[in-house]
Amino acid sequence: MTDLNCDELVELVTGYLDGALDGATAQRVADHLAACDGCTTYVDQMRQTISALGSSPAEAELPDEVRDALLAAFRERSD
Repeated sequence: MTDLNCDELVELVTGYLDGALDGATAQRVADHLAACDGCTTYVDQMRQTISALGSSPAEAELPDEVRDALLAAFRERSD
């Protein structure tokens, strides 16, 4: 099993927050978050966004361009 990098975490964050990842992958995300302040901030921002929307972005069915813009903004902030 390999460590996650930040780009991989971004791709998994919705599943992680929804509790939809298998145990091993969820543990890899948790291990990465324990060592990466930038991704911890990103996940906290995603939690705040989900709280404001009332559901995860995937469940809110955001248009692709809105989802892509949000992901790009979060990636820029974590760099």
